[in-house]
Amino acid sequence: MRVDLFDFDLPEERIALRPASPRDSARLLVVEGEGFGDRTVSDLPALLRAGDALVFNDTKVIPARLNGLRQRGENQARIEATLHMRMSPDSWKAFIKPAKRVAVGDRISFGHEGRICLLGTLVATVAEKGDGGEVLLNFDFSGPVLDEAIATVGHMPLPPYIAGKREEDERDNADYQTIYAREEGAVAAPTAGLHFTPDLLSALDSAGIERHFVTLHVGAGTFLPVKAEDTEQHRMHSEWGVVTPETAAALNAVQARGGRIVSVGTTSLRLLESAARETGRLQGWSGATDIFITPGYRFLTADILMTNFHLPRSTLFMLVSAFSGMERMKNAYAHAINNGYRFYSYGDSSLLFRDDNA
Repeated sequence: MRVDLFDFDLPEERIALRPASPRDSARLLVVEGEGFGDRTVSDLPALLRAGDALVFNDTKVIPARLNGLRQRGENQARIEATLHMRMSPDSWKAFIKPAKRVAVGDRISFGHEGRICLLGTLVATVAEKGDGGEVLLNFDFSGPVLDEAIATVGHMPLPPYIAGKREEDERDNADYQTIYAREEGAVAAPTAGLHFTPDLLSALDSAGIERHFVTLHVGAGTFLPVKAEDTEQHRMHSEWGVVTPETAAALNAVQARGGRIVSVGTTSLRLLESAARETGRLQGWSGATDIFITPGYRFLTADILMTNFHLPRSTLFMLVSAFSGMERMKNAYAHAINNGYRFYSYGDSSLLFRDDNA
């Protein structure tokens, strides 16, 4: 499909730079059938039914943005690296800026801005260099020691549309993390989950709505624009995830008794679909997924999707268009823009009901 079909105009002032407070006071656009409903996230228990099941992504964002110095003889260059996928105990794939200043074999020292880790300077070697500024970094540290060093010198990897407008601060350490995050490894938050509070989870429990967890370590590739003119030419970056056999069995049981699977976020949905592709039914699964969902895709798992508002021409806007219909989503986004909804990671949310005729 032509990528320009997924374009739309978004006024700059609609991009949220801070989340709503409290989190569940964010607005929620309900997209069901041909109509739209303007609600708040705190209304979620009333919008679902007893016996439905929410699926959360429990990945935890690490401080994956590293500032460093590339040393080549007497020449130095400032480098920013955003880690996006762990490849081994001592190596990560990363996006480098500016990419033209880095070559295979270069050594980069991170933490030069005065945040050197207690173990010494965090140093990596550029082992491979690919397209679009992607490199493979081999660090001098490994395993938990490397994790500790990254946590010491790294910064919270705010999305570029926020980081380009203001500096990261202490508030972001809490704001850009779900309250149920537990499995470290993401370099971008599963943002639909940012709206949940302890009070909202309690209300959902009281309403008889189940909670289940999967893990997909969201990569920085989620923010990369689709530069191809046709979706067939776009290459997705892989992300690592796991659905346990116990979770798969529980969700299959939910649907068998007439309950609905409610995916909290596109990350949870992409992982569920990856776990069901082989047999057409959810099963235990782990590995790297590069699933790319566009209109015409037939969903196997979720009945409802809760998700924030996405960038134009992005793979995520393509996914929601596949889930609820392209024209319906274009109309929903126009409604959201015209009615003051806040967009992207710190913005408002939507509750989308699946349209199998999309």
